[in-house]
Amino acid sequence: MEHHLQIYNTRTRRKEDFVPVNPGHVGMYVCGPTVYGDAHLGHARPAITFDLVFRYLRHLGYKVRYVRNITDVGHLEHDADDGEDKIAKKAKLEQLEPMEVAQYYTNRFHQAMEALNVLPPSIEPHASGHIIEQEELVRQILDNGYAYESHGSVYFDIEKYNRDHHYGVLSGRNLEDVINNSRELDGVGEKRNQVDFALWKHAQPEHIMRWPSPWGEGFPGWHCECTAMGRKYLGAHFDIHGGGMDLVFPHHECEIAQAVASQGDEMVKYWMHNNMITINGQKMGKSLGNFITLDQFFTGTHPALAEAYSPMTIRFFILQAHYRSTVDFSNEALAASRRGLERLTEGMAQLGRIEARADGDVTLAWVDELRAKCYAAMDDDFNSPIVISHLFDACRTVNRVADGHAAITPDALEALRGLFRTFVADLLGLRTEAEGNAGREEAFGRAVDLLLDVRQASKANKDWATSDKIRNELTALGFEVKDTKDGATWRLNK
Repeated sequence: MEHHLQIYNTRTRRKEDFVPVNPGHVGMYVCGPTVYGDAHLGHARPAITFDLVFRYLRHLGYKVRYVRNITDVGHLEHDADDGEDKIAKKAKLEQLEPMEVAQYYTNRFHQAMEALNVLPPSIEPHASGHIIEQEELVRQILDNGYAYESHGSVYFDIEKYNRDHHYGVLSGRNLEDVINNSRELDGVGEKRNQVDFALWKHAQPEHIMRWPSPWGEGFPGWHCECTAMGRKYLGAHFDIHGGGMDLVFPHHECEIAQAVASQGDEMVKYWMHNNMITINGQKMGKSLGNFITLDQFFTGTHPALAEAYSPMTIRFFILQAHYRSTVDFSNEALAASRRGLERLTEGMAQLGRIEARADGDVTLAWVDELRAKCYAAMDDDFNSPIVISHLFDACRTVNRVADGHAAITPDALEALRGLFRTFVADLLGLRTEAEGNAGREEAFGRAVDLLLDVRQASKANKDWATSDKIRNELTALGFEVKDTKDGATWRLNK
């Protein structure tokens, strides 16, 4: 099947045909977590969004190198020029080495990602392991005249860069007014303009995480790590750079400026940004103190949660919305996602139980049309909610077959089972309870089928008491049993 994949490019503000820099190969860089606390729901969205992208590009046959970094250098709060080092602050409070803190929360992040069925990236570089590459980036920018030294720190010269290029191509901001307004503060502090950002920051005596450099002991600015590591592992020009929409400015804007200032042109072809998860209309995040950790969602231990929500419910909740749309957290929305996931899971279970008929009215042509619709949705900027809606439509047809109101041909049944495996498991990455506990689920289903076989035999022998007893007992346990002309079907009402 031929695919016409289109991606919304934040840089151009439109959907574009996806044409890789190198045919057959895709380089993708996604901003990973800063490891000084447990991952929360806001971290789950970019992880799941770009996991979907990663899965689909590989499914289309591309060889994908997916790089997702770990920020463990310990930058200052909000990348300011003063403030506390977030990792060092945690280390002091807990009397640990900073790298103990970073490693602990890196491990915790990996555990959360595994629970969410997020595939590991091809490469997961740590900022602390690439200080040399970041220093080289700073040196190149200095040599090209777009940075200056000040008191052991190095700052990017926004005014000089803005004269030669345009700072604001990604975010659409016009910084001329900002630069002009900052002139009255010239000479205050270390920077020429208040909008200049640190490429290398001189370490104060109390700053624990520090490295030697040509400009004195210090640490790299936050924006340097992704530019330096992206170029190291993906080259001077690569396909996709992703992250949350909150990174468009200043982080990704600064990355574009650093690339142009160091090598003369932009590195990234397609910029992709997922929208925010909000709570009461505000972005959910550590800085606002309104976040709920993933572990709290999984265990239901946060006071804002009405119940515990499984990792697959969280994944389904995120995939039910297009990645560029805002998602507002509520217990009602999560409960609806849980029910939706159960509906999809039950449809898949029914698909495994129904039998085909040669004279079925659900044919291979219907399955082929469904497949084409699902691929069209994925090709349209990874539109997962449309894929899910098509799968729900398919579940309705499966239930009609299970209830005896329709029949499916053998080739259609085989194709439909394959379609569900492809889109539900391989692309959406949704694990069913049956997959998580296959042996128990299979034994459970066989036991119910055996009871229904006994009931059918009782009916054939006109042993109505036994037949009714089995049905009534199953109903009391939460089973819905339906008699059809081909036998009996069942489902468990949760």
